[in-house]
Amino acid sequence: MTNSATSHLLPVFARVDLGFERGEGAWLIASDGERYLDFTSGVAVNALGHAHPHLVAALQEQATKLWHMSNLFKSPDGERLAARLCEQSFADFVFFANSGAEAMECAIKITRKHHAAKGHPERYRIITFDSAFHGRTLATLAATGSAKYLEGFGPPMDGFDQVPLGDLEAVKKAIGPQTAGILIEPLQGEGGVRAAPHAFFKALRQLCDDSGLLLIFDEVQTGMGRTGELFAYKRLGITPDVMSLAKALGGGFPIGACLATAEAAAGMTPGSHGSTFGGNPLAVAAANAVLDVMLKPGFFEHAQKMSLLLKQKLASVVDRHPDVLSEVRGEGLLIGLKAVVPSGDLVTALREQRLLTVGAGENVVRFLPPLIVTEAEIEEAVQRLERACVALSGAHLKRAAGQ
Repeated sequence: MTNSATSHLLPVFARVDLGFERGEGAWLIASDGERYLDFTSGVAVNALGHAHPHLVAALQEQATKLWHMSNLFKSPDGERLAARLCEQSFADFVFFANSGAEAMECAIKITRKHHAAKGHPERYRIITFDSAFHGRTLATLAATGSAKYLEGFGPPMDGFDQVPLGDLEAVKKAIGPQTAGILIEPLQGEGGVRAAPHAFFKALRQLCDDSGLLLIFDEVQTGMGRTGELFAYKRLGITPDVMSLAKALGGGFPIGACLATAEAAAGMTPGSHGSTFGGNPLAVAAANAVLDVMLKPGFFEHAQKMSLLLKQKLASVVDRHPDVLSEVRGEGLLIGLKAVVPSGDLVTALREQRLLTVGAGENVVRFLPPLIVTEAEIEEAVQRLERACVALSGAHLKRAAGQ
């Protein structure tokens, strides 16, 4: 890691001393010409890979028409994108934002306003779960509840009650007269690719129905095909009332969205929320282009097939290198490898093999290839993982021998 003494970028990222000039599908080309296999995908953002021709054409065309307009006026393309998202989901309404954190802020506000509009402003608290990650704004940090992210920013914003993931009794105990909703990721990405059983999600839906609460899904990372369906909730057999999207929605162009049923969003009236850049014409063009590709027949079947192949091949590497790896977890192409060695060492060793991955909680390394990844690219990635494991095993043996 390096932080250049001459850089004027705020030093909040421990950046790797590696820069890229261009990308092609699942590959990134570094400034020195080296090719890297990208199984980070901008942390689950570049779902269609780099420089996808349909996305490039859509942005180029829109760039000649209109870059920005105020949300004081109608947006025909934005209306079309919202209609398509609603058609493919449970939702009746969509609010466009610029990021996942903004989409989550909207979800939190919808949840609180829902109860206030019904005459119960005291119902503002939201139940969240250990190891969750919901964003970097003050509200989403409070929802995340992690001390390492909250330190130094003053008292956390009030209104969030955190309980262990999968503990239904703890959820029941946390529900009180001030509770407004339950917020959960269908599959925790940053938290270590952790998932609660399907039965737990069904029980949460029933609890919300029985108690008049809203069920909020954070699908910023799991949405837009990452788990093998357009939205991860479709794998669980239930529907939320509110859902946040971002990351892959624009295929790399910044855009977030908050989806809600008409009932959940009943309190959102003119002036209750807004955004200067939300629904930007360029972002909307990119997101519509992403949907064009993802909704073609066979797209998700391909992602599911590649998921099965990758999981099987990763499991075989785990079997061969139990001193380096211990477990494969995840759904779709949101795959986690639990490491025995420090996960940072594994990420570094993989990068030295020109394979880009990203760490997560619980000493896990995430494999997040683009959803258009090929069998040959998966085979190449596994070979590079194998070489990294051999290198790490050798280093471990040398340390054990005191060399």
